[in-house]
Amino acid sequence: MDQKPLIRKKDDVWAKAIAMVVSLAIASVGAVLAFWIGLPIPFLLGSVIAVTAASLAGMRIYLPNWLRNVVFFLLGLQAGSGVRPETFDQLAAWPGSFVMLFVTLILVTGLTYLLLRKGFGWDGQTALFSALPGALSFVLAAASDTRADMVKITIIQTTRLLLLIGFLAPLLAVLSRNAPHVDLAVTHELTLQSAAILFAGCLIGAVIGHYSRIPGGMMLGALLASALLHGTSTVAASLPRSISDIGTIVLGVLIGSRINAGHRRHILRYLPAALLAFAIGTSAAFATGAVVWLVFDIHPAQIALAFAPGALEALTVIAFSLGVDPAYVASHHVARFIMIAVTVPFLARWLNRKEGSKAIGE
Repeated sequence: MDQKPLIRKKDDVWAKAIAMVVSLAIASVGAVLAFWIGLPIPFLLGSVIAVTAASLAGMRIYLPNWLRNVVFFLLGLQAGSGVRPETFDQLAAWPGSFVMLFVTLILVTGLTYLLLRKGFGWDGQTALFSALPGALSFVLAAASDTRADMVKITIIQTTRLLLLIGFLAPLLAVLSRNAPHVDLAVTHELTLQSAAILFAGCLIGAVIGHYSRIPGGMMLGALLASALLHGTSTVAASLPRSISDIGTIVLGVLIGSRINAGHRRHILRYLPAALLAFAIGTSAAFATGAVVWLVFDIHPAQIALAFAPGALEALTVIAFSLGVDPAYVASHHVARFIMIAVTVPFLARWLNRKEGSKAIGE
């Protein structure tokens, strides 16, 4: 009797280990095929497509937290290495860009909310949490404390993220051709001293980011620390590009595992709402992004990545892969998260009172 729990625990460890290896193998095959076919951003796009298909087919996709954290740390370190001292010269134009980002947040959330609330008849809380652009982990955590429909929110948010990556990848492959690129082919050798400074600084940043509870905080903290070290010329070298490619494949496993076989019938049911929500959100972001381009003369590739209603991790990695300034992209996604985190609790509470009083009146 006493041995049964131990046997189950041991079997579960092996099952998780096998699922992890299979998940990474599926992502790797998808990445290699995408690279061979010539898809843009192949290591992310290929792994996401392969893992999503496998997950929907019923395969168990598993990624341990320790591996996710290691990958986030390395991706943040590598993305921050794209910052140069001249990057700080661009800061003067960013406040106006942040204002337009706030306008984008209002438009995307407001229009999508009206679509889901009035067009599809969803309740106010479910429509609100489904309409919020990005910050998926925070949105799901906040929604779990309300009466919102978690299945609807997960389907809408995940479908938007997958469509966003698939839509942006080919578009950015064209836009980034004449964008102001960061030279990723660092000629400085990563010495033992510079490596120690880089890893120690990024580790401190990652720990701070983790305990800040911001989605993707570990990656963001490492990115900011790396950006500071490279932007001040304290360190002038980065990790080999192959490490970033491997990390991108693992990130594809994380994104592709958001939905599974249990969501299949719900996906078909809520697909029209998801497609329209994606179209409305993307159009609103495109409109405000065009204003930023005309007024502040920031390159469209940077704006598209910064204003896209998607995940910080994925879009920052895409920016680094294309050589587009990751600091501009990451800072805007962090600003958007802060805007969401500050306003959502009040909006959700107001909607709860409003719908509660309406139910009493009826």
